[in-house]
Amino acid sequence: MKVNEAFRLDAQVAVVTGGATHLGRAMATALGELGAKVVLASRRKELCEEVADEMRSDGMECLGFGCDVTEEAQVNALLGEVEKIYGRLDVMVCNAGGSVTTSYLPNASIDELTRTWEINVKSTYLCAQAAARIMIPQACGKIITVGSIHGSTSTDVRFYQDLDFQRSGPPYQAAKGGVIQLTRSLAAELGEHGITVNCISPGQIPKPTTDPEMVERCRAKIPLGRTGVPEDLKGTVALLASAAGDWITGQNLIVDGGWSIC
Repeated sequence: MKVNEAFRLDAQVAVVTGGATHLGRAMATALGELGAKVVLASRRKELCEEVADEMRSDGMECLGFGCDVTEEAQVNALLGEVEKIYGRLDVMVCNAGGSVTTSYLPNASIDELTRTWEINVKSTYLCAQAAARIMIPQACGKIITVGSIHGSTSTDVRFYQDLDFQRSGPPYQAAKGGVIQLTRSLAAELGEHGITVNCISPGQIPKPTTDPEMVERCRAKIPLGRTGVPEDLKGTVALLASAAGDWITGQNLIVDGGWSIC
């Protein structure tokens, strides 16, 4: 197979949770541009449908669904519907997650710890397991989880002083670390079935609403001299979702412009 052909996803089916916004939207677009039939899913069903419409207008095949990925019944129903429509599942991108941190040690909220674990680790596990039920009989499939540089590094709180920015705390860092280790464990469990499982850990990719001073501080710390944009993940997800990445599994690929090496 020629290398340009190895990245093609023609006729393959891909689900991206949290696929209608920010990082998820960029990854979903990458898969669609490579020929995959893309399903977007998040709690915001209307937004998923709206983005799916936009992707179809750009020549991609895409559907949007509502799904709370922390609810097992909803995850199973989503993937059941995907299998009913397409008859298979080739790529599962477990992107939905985030931080709900508003309090910090020594007065941190235990409820925030529990919720952060649910929306990151529990959701990833539920989606991966539901995907595996479809992929195992196929003897092939790609599961991609989404971690964070904060799953491998901790936070220097001094970096965030005097900023209008809600930094992540230990619950988020522990949860993303859990996603990274879960990825390795899933890869070991599912490898015999021809399924690869890998994690993408993005660095500082600010949203448009992020405090400009925060963006500048991050830029100054990154060896490549700029913060990331969602499109910086398109090549990474293309590699891990396609035949080009067939012999890569159990890995955590950090995409951060060099933030974590300094």
